[in-house]
Amino acid sequence: MTDVVAHQPASQGQPGQSEPYVSKWASRYRGATVEDLDPPAALSLTPSDSISVALLSAFEREYTHLTIVDAETRALLGYISMPRLQALLEEGRVKPEDEVGKAMLRFRRKGAAYKVITMDTPLEELEAFFEGAATGGQKQDFAVITDAQRRFVLGVATREDLEEFVKRRPA
Repeated sequence: MTDVVAHQPASQGQPGQSEPYVSKWASRYRGATVEDLDPPAALSLTPSDSISVALLSAFEREYTHLTIVDAETRALLGYISMPRLQALLEEGRVKPEDEVGKAMLRFRRKGAAYKVITMDTPLEELEAFFEGAATGGQKQDFAVITDAQRRFVLGVATREDLEEFVKRRPA
């Protein structure tokens, strides 16, 4: 299992980030929020679900990322990326009957404050998150959408979702 930092706050005043992020598509957003991306409902698995269930679930819904939650508390624990999972299977590092917990990427909890992404988050902020403005320059491919208190996983937005929105919206 690998730890990842997700949803860190925008770093203001930190070395290497003296300039605020400027959106390249701001003129096309015109007040749009994550809700305007119409993200599909989240599909969350638990660490004890099998890898074969994860693959089948993602394939049926054409998802590239699935969130992993605690079976009892539903707390967000991490995620699993389908391309990474397929690579682990091909390398023989995991088997279809193994538990998802063996291949999931865990969110680090200690020392990392989250950048909360909700349905009300402006698309400029989502773009900045994808471009690494909130993670010290580390670009992100997806964002977990939660409620404001981070109690419920509502969906996942990807960089591709944002790009499709921009393509559909005239300049």
